[in-house]
Amino acid sequence: MTMSEFTLKTRLLAALEGKPVDKVPVCSVTQTGIVELMDEVGAAWPEAHTNPELMAKLAIANYELSGLEAVRLPYCLTVLVEAMGCQINMGTKNRQPSVIEHPYPKSLDGAAIPADLLQKGRIPVVLEAIKIVREKVGPDVPIIGGMEGPITVASDLISVKSFMKWSIKKTDLFEQALDLATEAAIAYANAMVEAGADVIAIADPVASPDLMSPDTFKQFLQSRLQKFSSSVNSVTVLHICGKVNAILSDMADCGFEGLSVEEKIGNAIEGKKIIGDRARLVGNVSSPFTLLPGPIDKIKAEAKVALEGGIDVLAPGCGIAPMTPLENIKAMVAARDEYYA
Repeated sequence: MTMSEFTLKTRLLAALEGKPVDKVPVCSVTQTGIVELMDEVGAAWPEAHTNPELMAKLAIANYELSGLEAVRLPYCLTVLVEAMGCQINMGTKNRQPSVIEHPYPKSLDGAAIPADLLQKGRIPVVLEAIKIVREKVGPDVPIIGGMEGPITVASDLISVKSFMKWSIKKTDLFEQALDLATEAAIAYANAMVEAGADVIAIADPVASPDLMSPDTFKQFLQSRLQKFSSSVNSVTVLHICGKVNAILSDMADCGFEGLSVEEKIGNAIEGKKIIGDRARLVGNVSSPFTLLPGPIDKIKAEAKVALEGGIDVLAPGCGIAPMTPLENIKAMVAARDEYYA
């Protein structure tokens, strides 16, 4: 492929696979719903979480109106766990859905993947929204299917408290929960791929060194993430929140093409040094401290530092805060364009 022949999709996939590209793609592998766009296109939360047309409309808006070079949906980390039995608070216009009740906090008795998993809860909504997006944007725009990663799924099924306790005192139950979660996550991810997603991006905040020790990551979590990446029929991206330096090398051995990191890891140069050519680095413009408050020149400066540091895909370091102004997202895109001008 000559450098002028890239589409947004072929460029993003090439960048994530470590192949040469004409320029670094700019997109978000994490949540993209912002209030300004909800108003602009008439697709607001919480309705956009349960209505496939609105979900698709809001996702496409951040591609069409900000210049982000991919369509990313849905907007939370609760779709799969709801289908697995968690109770969800659907949030508000500017607050994402969250888990409020866990099905197996005391034991895993009766815990199983429902035979009709893909028909449960909002999974059909997401799959339908992906199909609508593909129809609307055509074949050359990448669709990123986002979801909660297997570690976070396991913790939501049993509660973070039990998750942390079992990781030390009941490792057999802990592993059982992880295996169940991993199988469910793979089934859902592959359904998204079948519906048309080009990239599956998991966010696995519970795998962060902020919550689980690097030893636990290496001993118990890494193998589940490896199983996930090798079983999903697409390019995959792993996002773990926080300062992940202590586990970044182990993350690079999980088999994901992309590793999405926050600004907390420091300069992209450091991250690239650690992962070498085992994975590509995605990020790491700060969502809460730069993209949300601005100003524009700070956003551009931070984006250019990431590009100079060798970031492979320029993106927000974490989910875009719902109150982020559209012009701030545009500034990140403009920074990439100016960098190559």
